[in-house]
Formats: sequence, C-alpha cells, structure tokens
Amino acid sequence: MKMTTEEAFVKVLQKHGIEHVFGIIGSAFMPISDIFPQAGISFWDCAHEGSGGMMADGYTRATGKMSMMIAQNGPGITNFVTAVKTAYWNHTPLLLVTPQAANKTVGQGGFQEVEQMALFKDMVAYQEEVRDPSRIAEVLARVIAQAKRHSAPAQINIPRDMWTQVVDITLPEPVEFESSPGGSSSVAQAAALLSEAKNPVLLNGAGVVLSKGGIAASMALAERLDAPVCVGYQHNDAFPGSHPLFAGPLGYNGSKAAMELIKDADVVLALGTRLNPFSTLPGYGIEYWPANAKIIQVDINPNRIGLTKTVDVGIVGDAAKVAAGILEQLADTAGDMGRDARRSHIAKTKSAWAQQLSSMDHEDDDPGTTWNQRARDDKPDWMSPRMAWRAIQSALPREAIISSDIGNNCAIGNAYPDFDSGRKYLAPGLFGPCGYGLPSVIGAKIGCPDVPVVGFSGDGAFGIAVTELTAIGRKEWPAVTQVVFRNYQWGAEKRNSTLWYDDNFVGTELDTQVSYAGIAQACGLQGVVARTMDELTAALNKAVDDQMNHGKTTLIEALINQELGEPFRRDAMKKPVAVAGIDPADMVPQTGS
Repeated sequence: MKMTTEEAFVKVLQKHGIEHVFGIIGSAFMPISDIFPQAGISFWDCAHEGSGGMMADGYTRATGKMSMMIAQNGPGITNFVTAVKTAYWNHTPLLLVTPQAANKTVGQGGFQEVEQMALFKDMVAYQEEVRDPSRIAEVLARVIAQAKRHSAPAQINIPRDMWTQVVDITLPEPVEFESSPGGSSSVAQAAALLSEAKNPVLLNGAGVVLSKGGIAASMALAERLDAPVCVGYQHNDAFPGSHPLFAGPLGYNGSKAAMELIKDADVVLALGTRLNPFSTLPGYGIEYWPANAKIIQVDINPNRIGLTKTVDVGIVGDAAKVAAGILEQLADTAGDMGRDARRSHIAKTKSAWAQQLSSMDHEDDDPGTTWNQRARDDKPDWMSPRMAWRAIQSALPREAIISSDIGNNCAIGNAYPDFDSGRKYLAPGLFGPCGYGLPSVIGAKIGCPDVPVVGFSGDGAFGIAVTELTAIGRKEWPAVTQVVFRNYQWGAEKRNSTLWYDDNFVGTELDTQVSYAGIAQACGLQGVVARTMDELTAALNKAVDDQMNHGKTTLIEALINQELGEPFRRDAMKKPVAVAGIDPADMVPQTGS
C-alpha cells in the first residue's frame, strides 16, 4: 500500500492505541504532529520537555496504557534525559521518539545536532534508528513491542529527512507475548519453602502493580498463609492498605511495623521486585533485613534476580501468575505452624506502630546536633512536616491518585498514605529526580479524568517544575491539585549539612520572598496559603472539590517549620577530615582575555 512515511508512522501509533503524546512542538516532527488531530491523538505541549516526560510517566503508570514523548532534535531531546531514566527505573513502558538531524548533515556539527542514540543507551530497554523510509512502520512496531515486553522506555531515532517520503509499505500487526508463570521446578521449590515456614512474609514490589491481577493473587497467597505483606520503598499501593495483613512500606521513613515483622521472617517471598538497595536500608535504628531467612525472588528480568540480595530460589515470571502457581502447590498444612500467634503478633505490631505514628509531631536531632530544636523554637506556631501530613490525610480522598517528589518533607510522608488498589501512588522512584510531583499527576489526570489527583512537592523540588504552571491553565488541560511544602530550604541536603558539615549550609537556602501561590495566581490558577493544620485540611478539601466539580486547578502553599527528617544516605555519608586545610589566600586570580 502506498502512503507517506508520516502516514505510516501515525497509523502504527493508532494500531497500538497510543492516543497521548507529550513534548514541545518542533519542526523536526511537524509532518506527524500536523496529522495528530485527524488521527485522534492529543499532543500535550508542556512548558519543558523534562516535565513532559514525567507527564508521560504519570499517564502510563496511572492507566497502564503506553504514551509517547517527542520533541525537537538536539536540545529538545536532551531535555528528556532525566524523565526517560526516571521511567526506566519506574518500569514504565513509554515510546521515546527522537527526531534526528538530517542524514546528509549528520557529523558536520550542524544546527541542533547531538548523538541521540548514545545519549539514551543505558536509559532505555531497546533502541533502533530508521535506516530507510520504507522501514519506518516495521521499526516503530518493534520498538513499541520491546517497550511493552520489558516494561520500560524504548527509543526510535528518525532522521528528519525520512519524513514526507512516499513508500510502498505493509503495516505490521501488533504482536503480544504471553507472560511467564515461572519455571515449574522453581515454583515448586518456593511452594515447599513457604509450606514449611513458621514466619512467612511477602514483600510486594512494582511488579505486583504492573502485573494483571498481581495484587489479588498476592492477597490470596497471603491470606492462605496468614503472612504479613510489606511493600517496597515508594510502592505503598502494591497491597490494599485496609487489609489486616498489610504491614506497610520498608525503606526510608517507612513503616516500623513492616520492619519489625520482616525482621523475624524465616521465609521471604519477594514478589515482583528487584530488591533495590534503598528498599532495605535500616530505618528507625532497625537492621531489619532477615539475615538467616530463605529468600524467594520473583522478577520478569532474570538479570535482577540475586543482584542485591542472596536468594535461595529465583523465579523469572509474572508476579500474578507466579503467586497463583505457588498457591496451588502449597501443602494442606501451609501456614498452620504458629498461625494464631502470628495473627496476634501482626495485629499488635501494626496497632503499636499506628499509635506511635499518630503521636509523632516532630523530628529528632542526632546526638550532638540541635537544628530541629532550633527550628521549633524559631517558629513555635508553624506546622511541622508531620503535622502537615496528618492534616492532609484528613482531607485526601480515598480514591485519589497522588504523586510525591524527591525531598525531605515528601519522604517524611512515606509512612502515611495507603490505598485500596494499585496505580495510585506515583513516586519518582530510584533515579530520584526533583520536579516529579506536579507533572506526574497532570499525566495521571489526563489518563483518569474522573479521579481526583493531588501532587506533593517540597519547595526546592517544585521550583524545577514551576514553569508548568504557565502551561496547564489553558482550557484543554485538566484541573489538578498541587501541595507545596514551603520551608524555604533544600531540606535533604540541609540535614546532611547538620550531621556531617557542622551547619555549613552551602546552597541550601531558598528565597523567602517568592510566593508559589502568587505565581499560580499570576498564571490564572488558584493559589492558596495554609498556615495551620485546620487551614491545610480545609484548603485541600476545597481544592479537590474545585478540581472535580468546577474544573479549577489549585496550588496550596503549606507553610511549615524547618524541621528536618532522617537523612537519605546514612549509608553513604561520613564526616570529612581536614588534612591539608583550605585557605582563601591560596586563590589565584584569573587574568581574563
């Protein structure tokens, strides 16, 4: 069939149901963007490509449907780097389209030229360049298939002179692959270990959310064993929060109940998780990873099994199918050993932690430091971060999709949110980019217009995404709600400064004259300042109502004191020792030209 290359490209997008594209318009792809409206494809022109990529990540994580990222070759594409790596570690299948400088000028150092394939080499699961116009549909279909297969971004690089070519082409049909239920021998070994366990524990990761039926399958297995279920860091939605067996998240500022329960495990089923190191770092002074437990790890990627923890059984497969297979092969007596005592212990441990968490108003100082006490004394009437999180919990709709940013105040909130279903918690993941909170919930709202969405960011991280306020006020963009914790500092690095650098706050202070609520208002949005817990709860209630019933976007600036939570990297930091010493007199002036 004869058609143009841009027609072939868009027809492949249609065959794969890719309806939403995020980026900034550029001449290098205008032949396809020109026909997006005719094809039923929405182009969301953001204010910065980095945020556009995070919108794509939020859309796909919230819906399970692939979306696409595209921008002008060169600087437009380089702005996607952080977002693509973020999506890679979030296991998000995205289509990254990178228009390239024309073939006849590549290598000449022409306008907006950069090595785009090399740029994303370790950030995508698969990448391929179109070598001939007649192959554009074939290559695109393969890239989309690889993104789905690996649950990660995949890249198609297209020299801009490939467009507007008339080609004779056959459009390939989408090829779907059935996910694996795991090897029969390894599943049987796992079932045998769990059948004999006295204190089995499930640890659910992102794979449980991504797997069709993964949460339900893990629930059935946990109930059969009466095993507590922990979730990995930033995966609070991988098991229903209201379930009596839900123990909460491990990792930084997670659930002490989860840590205490997994510490006593004799068998751990790590389901749909690569067991990333950050998910098992000590918390609350507890070294909770069970050194003598038998470990069963389930992951779709064999390269990640046994990578960070020694495992006794490794299973390459889909989380839902593997969990169902294990359940089928459990012995009749599985879970019976110590069942009643285990149930009681789970309930008591959870209750004690819930009471402790509800009474935690302030952050502790490490011995020898006094910053948090000084912060409370300096602003005695201001909310602490934990007070703000409790006020938020009072107003947050149970069905809401929320996002979190990287930073101290968002991390303090890690133990608070739980959910009834998956695809509800959009955290930035292990690449740890600042500026994720706002764009990710925008993407989620585009995909789930009937669900309330609320983004959370510290004021440092939000400054990276603040430009999106200039884009989202247009009538075609959906309404969202964003909470910014305003304490005028880069909190995570400031806590490092208090612990290891004697309060030498280099680069940690933000401009106290800036009003994010005022910027929102200047962009035609609603901007509100909340100074107390009651004001914050009321503001969030109204903002969600305005979002859902009146189509209005609201930014809530929550003023909090400068208390600082647990540092991210006790495992990687130590106090420096001066040896040679540094003296300003050693500075040699430059002469200039």
